[in-house]
Amino acid sequence: LYYYISNSLPLATISCPPDKQTSQVVDLETEPRPRGSGNARPCLVAAQAALWGRLATCGGLATRQKNAAENTSGAGQETRPKTRWHCAVRIAALLLLCALSAYPANYYITVAGLGGLPEYEAQFTKWAADLEKQLQANGADTHVVTLSGNAATRQQVEQALTRAASEVAPGDAFALFLIGHGTFDGTDYKINLPGPDLTAAELAGLLNKIPAQRQLVVNMTSASGASTAALAKKDRIVITATKSGTEKNAPVFARYWIDALRDPAADADKNGTVSALEAFRYTERKTTGYFEAEKLLATEHALLTDTAKGNGVRDPKPDNGQGVLAAAFPILRPHTQIAANLTPEKQKLLTRKQDIEAKIDRLKYQKAALSEGEYKQQLTTLLLELARTQAEIDR
Repeated sequence: LYYYISNSLPLATISCPPDKQTSQVVDLETEPRPRGSGNARPCLVAAQAALWGRLATCGGLATRQKNAAENTSGAGQETRPKTRWHCAVRIAALLLLCALSAYPANYYITVAGLGGLPEYEAQFTKWAADLEKQLQANGADTHVVTLSGNAATRQQVEQALTRAASEVAPGDAFALFLIGHGTFDGTDYKINLPGPDLTAAELAGLLNKIPAQRQLVVNMTSASGASTAALAKKDRIVITATKSGTEKNAPVFARYWIDALRDPAADADKNGTVSALEAFRYTERKTTGYFEAEKLLATEHALLTDTAKGNGVRDPKPDNGQGVLAAAFPILRPHTQIAANLTPEKQKLLTRKQDIEAKIDRLKYQKAALSEGEYKQQLTTLLLELARTQAEIDR
């Protein structure tokens, strides 16, 4: 099928503009897995569109050759089966190309808004840079966009999210991190940006256009709790630094969130991955400890929701039904540096292993809702699958 794509179909030169200045040519012979850079997705879409165009001619071609066959003898009678075979191979080739595009990627956008005072400007910019550094450790299939200072305007944020909507696939993971000051006037939450601000409802509208079925929003601004109702949605995890719009002091949550991606202690189950749930628990614990150590009245109380409900909780657990999605959303995978040296086949195996581990985490979280026999059966199946996958990686 791959030979048919690269030789029988003239798709080896499909021009596509990944950005405003340059254009790129997709060579299916040299780029069988076009996912190594942020510019690959638009080119892959162009390749798929071309295949669809060729596929659309199958019906008309078959009809024309059928009519011709009725007016001819032996030679014409062989045309119809051959035509059907070519159409079948084209369909299979299209499915193969779509499969190549299914390799999951991570897309992260960080926005550090207006500081107001110089010390806040410097702090927010530093936090954004530190977060970017940690996120980039996730490997080649990680796409990180950071907007801070004068670059974090409403227009730039809208453009970044709009571009993500065109590049992110349903199987990818997408996360938005908000740092800075937020306000709440009793009706609307807004993140403070240079120039016009953005409301939570406007952010939700932009996020809803992103097709990723795994989404995370971490709002680390003051008054961020007021954004939950607008941002909460099915398949989306929403974490806020404050419990409501009335907690208006500058939060320290962002500092400890970044620490969660640096400190091995955040990886509570020691599986080499820091999930959104683990990062939240670490950050919430550290934030609480900060106020206790300083003997200060706590002015922020972080919340999490991943059930599409507008009300978050401080302690996600099976009893309240919160945290299932967050437990299965990896933010940091330190071992992806090792994965970069693996062959494409073993990288796929590593991705499969991570998916199985996420399923095991999710199953453990759902244990209370299952019978003992059902839980053990599902767990055994997943553990065996994990062992087989690990054996293939080690081979």
